[in-house]
Amino acid sequence: MATVTAVTPPPKARRATTARDTGDVTVTDPALVKRAVKAAALGNAMEWFDFGVYSYIAVTLGKVFFPSGNPTAQLLSTFGAFAAAFLVRPLGGMVFGPLGDRVGRQKVLAVTMIMMAAGTFAIGLIPSYATIGVGAPLLLLAARLVQGFSTGGEYAGATTFIAEYAPDKKRGFLGSWLEFGTLAGYIGGAGLVTLMTALLSSDDLTSWGWRIPFLIAGPMGVIGLYLRMRLEETPAFAAEVEKAEAARPKVPLREMVTGQWKALLLCMGLVLVFNVTDYMLLSYMPSYLTSELKYDETHGLLVVLGVMALMMIVQPFAGALTDRVGRRPVIAAGCAGFLLLSVPALLLIRQGSLVAVALGMGALGLLLVCFTAAMPAALPALFPTRVRYGSLSIGFNVSVSLFGGTTPLVVTALIGMTGNMMMPAYYMMAAAVVGGFAVWRMSESAGRPLPGSAPAVEER
Repeated sequence: MATVTAVTPPPKARRATTARDTGDVTVTDPALVKRAVKAAALGNAMEWFDFGVYSYIAVTLGKVFFPSGNPTAQLLSTFGAFAAAFLVRPLGGMVFGPLGDRVGRQKVLAVTMIMMAAGTFAIGLIPSYATIGVGAPLLLLAARLVQGFSTGGEYAGATTFIAEYAPDKKRGFLGSWLEFGTLAGYIGGAGLVTLMTALLSSDDLTSWGWRIPFLIAGPMGVIGLYLRMRLEETPAFAAEVEKAEAARPKVPLREMVTGQWKALLLCMGLVLVFNVTDYMLLSYMPSYLTSELKYDETHGLLVVLGVMALMMIVQPFAGALTDRVGRRPVIAAGCAGFLLLSVPALLLIRQGSLVAVALGMGALGLLLVCFTAAMPAALPALFPTRVRYGSLSIGFNVSVSLFGGTTPLVVTALIGMTGNMMMPAYYMMAAAVVGGFAVWRMSESAGRPLPGSAPAVEER
């Protein structure tokens, strides 16, 4: 007869799971799982609301903070401030990741939410270059660094949180809602900028209109913080605390890196292809259409919004697909698609007609869904519970900082140096090769327990 045991988490986590055993099996509470997914997705939505606003209003920000007679120089300066935030993301990951493995995922995610909202809100209050001179871009840079530092603990924490709450057979589907939040936030930010661009004159947008999207972050942050404070700790972390019999033991940073170096390299390769293609499509392409191809600004923004709406529709179905066929085949399909179709898709985009641009962007968007649907479940499964938040934060943020967030800046510079308008396609193809190698080396995780955690199911 099997011994019935229970994982006894701290008081707040006790209601998060009724764990029973016929061999230590965690039975999850569906209501709490849904609440955890919503709160984690909202934080990601807020992060990408800022990215959407910043990317879509980049030309205007260049005029406000970096006055210059050269539009390309303005855009490079704006994307330089955008990329600077990614330089501190690894530092944020090194602080918040280990902290999340020690004191809990929920507490750290609440802190990152506060910092993200404060950094974004602050941008809306900064005086223009015409008002305070060089202090304006310096304050913009400072706000971006706060955002980058907090974001260093956000995505890895959110994916860890959902993965540790989700039943093994639904981890892909539930994890896909995190990126659904990403797209919703991006559409919200980009849609607001598009509406303002259509309704306001260029002078009004430059003088005061650009501040509105950033100021909205304040109320959004309060709502997100409320939802996250109501969350309970994950069953996997609660079980680790029970094993330790008291406070969570401190895991040395060196153990999170050297002890997990193979998993870290795989993580960085997967994140590279995921984020290069993500930032290329969602952050860089709006400015590429306007600045490089001289495409009508409003129509270009609407096309990208339509692509993101298409991705949102497909996202949950693709997440469920990863639970059925596995993460590896879906990610591999995305890598192969970007390798083979990046050039044809960009040639379509460069053709310039609305239909051609929509088809090219739509193809890239559907390929990107292969990553957005699979990665939230695949990445946490690379690491054991004891170091999951910390190791994932470090690997994810180092890769994003070096390759993802710098994508708009690097591609803009490469086009300026070479005059070759196909550079975006070549950059995505190179990323697909790296991602393909990482997929080849990774293990399948669909339908299996997370390393170091008990199997998780919905019903006893």
